[in-house]
Amino acid sequence: MKVLVFFFGLMTCLYLVNADTCKLSNSMAKLSDMVDECSNHIRGQIQKEIDASMHYLLMGAHFSQDRVNRPGFAKFFFHAASEEREHAYKLMQYLLMRGHMKHNLLETIQLKSVTAETKPWANGLEALNKALELEKFVTNSILNVMEVCEKAKEKNDYHAVDYLINEFLDEQYKGQRDLAGKISELNRMEHAQGSLGEFLFDKKLLKEA
Repeated sequence: MKVLVFFFGLMTCLYLVNADTCKLSNSMAKLSDMVDECSNHIRGQIQKEIDASMHYLLMGAHFSQDRVNRPGFAKFFFHAASEEREHAYKLMQYLLMRGHMKHNLLETIQLKSVTAETKPWANGLEALNKALELEKFVTNSILNVMEVCEKAKEKNDYHAVDYLINEFLDEQYKGQRDLAGKISELNRMEHAQGSLGEFLFDKKLLKEA
């Protein structure tokens, strides 16, 4: 009789443990309330940030060459490459925080070569204009991700939209304004001082934090 009572108690305990485990498993499964449509576009944005970082890295390397020798421009573009890489990292961390890792992230992110798409820049002004064009492209892409997440058919993801606004959008607009200002300033310096203008502007960039 005691054996039967013990066995019954053991089975009851195992049932309760399994039930609690099941509840825990279900709660973990519900951790991600992010719809695929939104998360897929964020994954696409991660790729764009990585691509932008590679472009800036090539720009920095270009202006570092001895035959170009523009250390100020090189410093500026290397810093921009680090910022874009940081953006990709933040977006990866956001997907991890939301628990939306249904697919292997490494399968969706590619370290593709951008050298075939990139031609040497004739001068600093051309490089800055290319950088502004690149920043506008990234900004428009973020705005598109926000629109998709806000209007997702299954569920509007306002948290993702708010995160993108606070962490990325303000910085993007400030970056575009900064680039536009640098382009205007370099234009004026070259108009007034010719080729010496770029040399002096490069020294100015080198002194910036």
